[in-house]
Amino acid sequence: MESAASTADGAVTSRTAGNDPDVMEDGAVPGEAGRTVSQGSAAGTAGPRKPRSFWKELPILIGIALVLALLIKTFLVQAFSIPSASMQNTLQEGDRVLVDKLTPWFGSEPERGEVVVFHDPDNWLAGEATTDPNAVQKVLSWIGLMPSAEEKDLIKRVIGVGGDTVECKGTGPLTVNGHALNEQDYVYAGNTPCSDDPGGGTFKVKVPKGYIWVMGDHRQDSKDSRYNQNDRHHGMVPVKDVVGRAIVKAWPINRWGTLPVPDTFGQTGLDKPSSAAAVLPAAPDAVVLAGVVPVALWRRRRP
Repeated sequence: MESAASTADGAVTSRTAGNDPDVMEDGAVPGEAGRTVSQGSAAGTAGPRKPRSFWKELPILIGIALVLALLIKTFLVQAFSIPSASMQNTLQEGDRVLVDKLTPWFGSEPERGEVVVFHDPDNWLAGEATTDPNAVQKVLSWIGLMPSAEEKDLIKRVIGVGGDTVECKGTGPLTVNGHALNEQDYVYAGNTPCSDDPGGGTFKVKVPKGYIWVMGDHRQDSKDSRYNQNDRHHGMVPVKDVVGRAIVKAWPINRWGTLPVPDTFGQTGLDKPSSAAAVLPAAPDAVVLAGVVPVALWRRRRP
């Protein structure tokens, strides 16, 4: 039953179930609906959920692990196997190295003295023996759990970067920008830094911007930039073809260790300014002089 009340302006308001705090619109007492829902939920629950069995979760865990491994291989690090003796004794045939693939994403470029992995720039591996991996090896190498056997990659030490002049006379020493390198810490024992042979052991090159000049540590057993000067890059390796820097010898465990840049590449004076950079300090003076001379002449002509 509705009850009416007069307001000051003569209008009549009615008190309905919606206005009464003790009565709901359908006539139910507050709290009854909540108790009904609660009871229904309790009746529909059979108890705590039974956890999945290990065998049902195993495929999910494997899938997550494979995705993570693929992401790591693509963006962070990748394992590579050393196929030859061209980097002895720094790297032995059969060693596994981990290559940093992350820093190039942030604009990092190869530096002198680093050991880098790079794609074959112009058929350097022609005639080299190749292996035929089975299906399992292909899958594991694709996700980065095994070194790739199909990718045509090489590993060498960076000797010169863009703007450098690298030179070998006779048996050495090897010079960069006119400074001799002390390479006894990493060049294979018994090897000379340069090779006195007509095939490319004696040379003088200027490395263009965007390229690097690479050589193996086993100087007398490495088909590197010296012996590929007739290719389309004249023995240079485009920076864009560099996969990354080898940072760790990971396997076998008794040969584990890092691959630091030798001290000789940090010697004073090795970095020389390019010809373009050399004229920069003089350029502002020339501009100032060109502006000052006319003003001086004009002032002298004034009475």
